[in-house]
Amino acid sequence: MQNAREVFVTMARTSIWASIAATLTQEIETGHYKAGDKLPTEAALAQRFGVNRHTVRHALAALAEAGAVHARRGLGVFVAVQPAAYALGRRVRFHQNILASGRTPSRQILRLETRASDGAEAEALAIPPRAAVHVVDGLSLADGAPIALFRSVFPAETLPAFLEALQQTQSVTASLVMSGIADYTRHSTKISAIAADALTALHLRLREGDPVLRTVAVNIDPMGRPVEYGTTWFAGDRVTVTLAGDALS
Repeated sequence: MQNAREVFVTMARTSIWASIAATLTQEIETGHYKAGDKLPTEAALAQRFGVNRHTVRHALAALAEAGAVHARRGLGVFVAVQPAAYALGRRVRFHQNILASGRTPSRQILRLETRASDGAEAEALAIPPRAAVHVVDGLSLADGAPIALFRSVFPAETLPAFLEALQQTQSVTASLVMSGIADYTRHSTKISAIAADALTALHLRLREGDPVLRTVAVNIDPMGRPVEYGTTWFAGDRVTVTLAGDALS
């Protein structure tokens, strides 16, 4: 039977920072902090555990080395998000892609606006220069964590009630159906790797300059008419983009 001194020596073999790291790991695994959530500040954790910030910093470094969290300069420490598989095919539906990866999809609309088109938008949608378009900016999320910032542009003349439908349904596909477009498919996509600017980084909880995968796509209706010109900025560490077989044909 161990005496009190032996018990103390045994307990002391686990360093305080390792114990803090184990506690935070357990809280992440049990869902107290979900993927994409920001952890409390070093000061708050130091107060909670009764240690100095250096000890907390050591624990957070161990979690980062294990891939459980990642630090964003000036923003804090966040629970890591495992990359979601995202297939680009002829029929790309955000909700279907995220559900297939075992996560819960959602969207946050940032802007709904009707304005004059710029040159690139008019060319992509095959409409006259400066013709009216509906613009939708938003965030795509998986399990509540932002994985992509998007901008979708639609021809206003042929889809006059589109924005009203989108406010009601929160779904591009359903809104196009309500506007008389029963189906749409991907016509073309350009993919490039860029550095996140300040606003993109803010929305996606990245650092300015972090890698972002940008796709620029045109979708068409069954008659071959362009119905959507979309740009999406994917957080590079949260999405694995693959080209489906039908996108290669």
